[in-house]
Amino acid sequence: MSALKTTTTIKISPCFFVTASVKRFYFLLFAFMVLASGFAHAQQKEWAIVKGKIIDERSRTLELVNVSIMGKPGGTASDRKGNYETKVPAGEDITLVFSFVGFENQEFELNLTPGEIKIINPVMAESAEMLPDIVIQDERIRNTNLQRIDPKEVAIIPTITGTVESLIKTLPGVSSNNELSSQYSVRGGNFDENLVYVDDIEIYRPFLIRSGQQEGMSFLNSDLTSAILFSAGGFEAKYGDKMSSVLDIKYKRPQEFAGSGSASLLGASAHLEGVDKKQRFSYLFGVRYKTNQYVLNALETKGDYNPVFFDVQTVLRYKLTDKLELSLLGNIANNKFQLVPETRETNFGTINEAKRLTIYFDGQEIDTYKTYMGALKLEYSPNKEVKLSLIGSGYNSDESETFDIQGQYWIGRVETGLGQSDFGEVTTTDGVGTFLNHARNYLNATLINAEHRGSYESGISYLTWGVKYQHEIIDDQLYEWELIDSAGFTLPRPGDQIGDENPDVAPLNMYFFANSKVNLNTNRYTSFLQNTWNLGSDKRDISITAGFRTHYWDFNEQFLFSPRVSVSYLPNWQNDILFRFSSGYYYQPPFYRELRDYYGNITNDQRAQKSIHFVGGMDWNLMIWGRPFKFVTEVYYKFLDDLIPYEVDNVRIRYYANQRAKGYATGFDMKINGEFVPGIESWASMSIMKTEEDIYGQSYYKYYDQFDNLIGVGEEPNPDAFKSVKSEYIRRPTDQRFRFSVFFQDYLPMNPTYKMHLALYYGSNLPFGPPKSERYQQLYEMPPYRRVDIGFSKQLIGDHTRFKEGNPLGKITSMWISLEVFNLLQVNNTVSYIWVTDVTGVKYAVPNYLTPRQLNLKLVAKF
Repeated sequence: MSALKTTTTIKISPCFFVTASVKRFYFLLFAFMVLASGFAHAQQKEWAIVKGKIIDERSRTLELVNVSIMGKPGGTASDRKGNYETKVPAGEDITLVFSFVGFENQEFELNLTPGEIKIINPVMAESAEMLPDIVIQDERIRNTNLQRIDPKEVAIIPTITGTVESLIKTLPGVSSNNELSSQYSVRGGNFDENLVYVDDIEIYRPFLIRSGQQEGMSFLNSDLTSAILFSAGGFEAKYGDKMSSVLDIKYKRPQEFAGSGSASLLGASAHLEGVDKKQRFSYLFGVRYKTNQYVLNALETKGDYNPVFFDVQTVLRYKLTDKLELSLLGNIANNKFQLVPETRETNFGTINEAKRLTIYFDGQEIDTYKTYMGALKLEYSPNKEVKLSLIGSGYNSDESETFDIQGQYWIGRVETGLGQSDFGEVTTTDGVGTFLNHARNYLNATLINAEHRGSYESGISYLTWGVKYQHEIIDDQLYEWELIDSAGFTLPRPGDQIGDENPDVAPLNMYFFANSKVNLNTNRYTSFLQNTWNLGSDKRDISITAGFRTHYWDFNEQFLFSPRVSVSYLPNWQNDILFRFSSGYYYQPPFYRELRDYYGNITNDQRAQKSIHFVGGMDWNLMIWGRPFKFVTEVYYKFLDDLIPYEVDNVRIRYYANQRAKGYATGFDMKINGEFVPGIESWASMSIMKTEEDIYGQSYYKYYDQFDNLIGVGEEPNPDAFKSVKSEYIRRPTDQRFRFSVFFQDYLPMNPTYKMHLALYYGSNLPFGPPKSERYQQLYEMPPYRRVDIGFSKQLIGDHTRFKEGNPLGKITSMWISLEVFNLLQVNNTVSYIWVTDVTGVKYAVPNYLTPRQLNLKLVAKF
């Protein structure tokens, strides 16, 4: 493709299409899921029926109460009116368990005759150890845009990161093309647009990370997690000021002494929990160690990788009185990434024009990310209707990014003729050069918060409010440059002065140079107020939540008011279908990253980005093959304004801080989850989305040939093109038009201790462009992201095992071992590109591939 605005030529490796064998695999996988779900688990047994109605102590019906047989797969859940019905084995002793978050379990010992119908109407008692807001969330969760996820699935989903975010990536509307990172984008937003909370405390992530291999572990510790809620848009006013999504995590409230431990080729973790005899003091303690050295050694860049990631978390709670509780959340994380690169060899191009990039490195890279976080929370509950809390928290991130790396590269043409003696070897050299990258970047960020939250429940309404003060101190020192030498000439190259007896001494021009020091000391003030009204015959047919947020930041002196509303309606139909609609303003005031341009300069008058959400959805609880399923779909449109354009390189976001844009994101999401296999949950998600932006003050032309193929872009019409079409809107960097993911589980019918867990991801292409280019020039496309991870596990200890009294193994309640195969289909997924240039100005975009097929062995024990 010819250059945009210049005569520079850019050559890019084309997309690699899925082979016929891979397509057959997808088809067979889908067929296997359907057939296995319907037929693989048929068993010849005699059955009885247990049914009834579930209420709480206030005679309110309870929806989504789990009804299961202790120690066996299967079960059901109560419907919107509290009714349930389940089949149980006849002629044997069983224990039927009714469980629901926020309530004490109810257990019934049964031994029924074949064909017998048993009526049981349990009354669920609220657990004194659970916070009222958790109870309320479970009662009203279906009326909101929040999705509930079982945290137990984190331990079994085959994934390199092994974090809560691994499950989030399988949900509709969520996109991630990097298995090494826990970051994700939602409905056209970027990584900076997602809110994360742990026990009402907002969580932050490091600023300087530029690739997934440097990232380490996310803050969220799945061993300590009791509940996961996620919304992809249209969320309530009580959640903060971001434009895309919210992930709300609740950590456990221990009831007894317990713990767990796990170890694999990628690291290890352990946790302990317990309470004292008087049930006043409880503790959670978790420690994690991760090293992805085993994974990184398989990348194309060979060298000495030494990544070490370590963190410790604790949650301590003490009941000062029956109505007053003090809790502490603490975290210390030390992540270090060290690399001494040696060589790299990458094949790219087409069959007719295959090329090979070879690089020999000198130097090293050392990155450190140290984070400290502490939060003290005082909760006062004078009665069951009122809850008041005071929260004080602090966060510090001390980061450094240092490297001096020289690379000498060769670009060669590879012989592709099968009959040639030099098949597969480099026959000609198309370009040689050297690049030298240097950085001494240091950042220290400190955030101090003071917050009050409260709630009041009265009959049909539930009122919540909050005010928060945040003080921010950021010290940033950026010193980074890049020098490129191609065939003995530095780029950019000064003009020739042949024949001049006194030539000018040309300065040494850097390809990239940034040098800045920034110190920010600012304050933010936020508040929210919202109320939920439950109306209708049983106070659940219609639910309305309305509220607003305010925000003021003294750096740009901008005051923001964000109204939000959501409505849900549950008609009295035979089918259990609920309809939802939500809308509101979602401002995102700039944080430090949005203020800084490519060269470290700060834009002082940066305003908040704005998104107006319109989200309509349907939630359908249904029975398929006699087992419970849920089908959820949402249609959305987001009007975007005052956007700050950006580009994404791996996981690094770089903003065009001096530009503004308007845009939109629209699409629909679908998810079906349930017991495709009796007793264990699986799901499939699909998303179709389009997001574009129009940068203020810019327009451009697309150039087409006579076959209507796009051949280039520019600021002016191209007389050499067949036609030039003026355009304004361009694809945003996260414009992934189609996304499909599956998380599927199965087990051997005659021996359910053997299980299989499969995660499948497909994401269509994303746009990108050459470095230091205008946004409208970034119209090239990465290949689609295609990945299948699979795990096979065997439960060594569980309900099926018995040990003699005094055997230490008897203390272990569960132990299983698993073999995981990452990237089962050995697909070369592209995460970014390295750009190499010769003296003629030809640029080659060489793909940076992600991880190949690898194995992982993991052992997990709980006690």
